[in-house]
Amino acid sequence: MDRAELTETLEDAGLSPYQADAYVTVLELGAAPVTRVADASGVPDPRIYDVLRDLESAGYIETYKQESLYARANDLDEITGDLRTRASRFTAATEEIERRWNEPSVEQSTVSIVTRFETVIKNAAEFIDDAETQVNVSLGIEHFDRLRGALKAATERGVRVNLSLHTPDGDPADLPGPDALAEVCSEARHRRLPSPFVVIVDRTKTCFAPHAGSTNEYGVLVDDRTHSYVFHWYFLTTQWDTWESIYTSRSDDPPIDYIDIRYCVRDVAPLLRDGASVKLRIEGTDTQSGADRVVEGLLSEVIVTGDGAVDAETIASYGGQVGLIVETADGTVEVGGWGAMVEAVEAHQITVEAVD
Repeated sequence: MDRAELTETLEDAGLSPYQADAYVTVLELGAAPVTRVADASGVPDPRIYDVLRDLESAGYIETYKQESLYARANDLDEITGDLRTRASRFTAATEEIERRWNEPSVEQSTVSIVTRFETVIKNAAEFIDDAETQVNVSLGIEHFDRLRGALKAATERGVRVNLSLHTPDGDPADLPGPDALAEVCSEARHRRLPSPFVVIVDRTKTCFAPHAGSTNEYGVLVDDRTHSYVFHWYFLTTQWDTWESIYTSRSDDPPIDYIDIRYCVRDVAPLLRDGASVKLRIEGTDTQSGADRVVEGLLSEVIVTGDGAVDAETIASYGGQVGLIVETADGTVEVGGWGAMVEAVEAHQITVEAVD
């Protein structure tokens, strides 16, 4: 770094042009009369005493009397320490600017577009850490270990984790074994085609990134029920419903828990048609007040509107209104699924407690 660059850098650090020039001159001369400092620098003679006085107040130099007034640089530790602190702050500011550019906060917007996959998977892990009821995950086996810890912790908390894994060339040999899957999910399926990265948490938060073969690298972060509902249907119809189950913790005998009302309707409709008595417990939200509500009673009817048959196997067939009519001690209650508006209750978890 030459003299001009050093002087300019000191100006950036907060010194005035005259102060930077005078300080560099003192460094070059060592201890020297003030008059010589004025001659060797570009500081006008009438200003030199004020400039040196300011440098002395700031701790850069000290002045002392000999035959005349002299100036010399102070101990460097304090000065260089201050400069290093300033440099560290500039470095930290640079890194923070880059982070904010690459990782816009989800709280600032319901939908954020990010430029790096690392941002997507980092947010996915954080979302899963906060999950309370359900996590739907579709990812390649190469990313499985990155989320293994978060998925394991969620499963241990009682969160239902649906895990869709895809492997290179669809080879099942690369899949984890049943014991490993039991630690990290409630159910796992093997998708034999390349697929985007998708994580949907508690019906509200979503992380999405296109698969590795996509032309552009980008990601989408969502913190919104309406937008997440679109990704939820994408997950069910392309990443989940049509693929082979390779592990499940669900028993065929009650109690059986459901997070999605459509799977419950699909399973209980044949029972009801055959004359069985189905006892339900439903935890959800009152659609009028927004308060938590629990409904317990016997199933009397299922509601399926649209073109789908009540006994259809694929969830894509249940695209219209889907609901349950439950006879409780306080009367009949109509229960809907995610985003219910016309029903009395939006179900968050449905438990088939008994079938007689």
